[in-house]
Amino acid sequence: MKYDHLLLLILTPEKEVFRGNVSSVTLPGSKGRFQVLPNHAPLISSLQEGDVVYVVGDAEQTIHVRTGFVEVNGENVNVCVEL
Repeated sequence: MKYDHLLLLILTPEKEVFRGNVSSVTLPGSKGRFQVLPNHAPLISSLQEGDVVYVVGDAEQTIHVRTGFVEVNGENVNVCVEL
């Protein structure tokens, strides 16, 4: 199935930080920064300290994270982090 957006969920152990449709998300992977666009291949990756940058409409949003992991599956991008 082809998607034209991603459903991004950013969670910490304490709360939900963001849930919504985005056009892209860039993450600080432990092997380097990478970008997820709609129809990305499934993956799981650990994250290192850096910025998670996501695009909602025409606005770019940034959240600084210390560590965490991401799971990409279909249109879903689930990010579990410590801030």
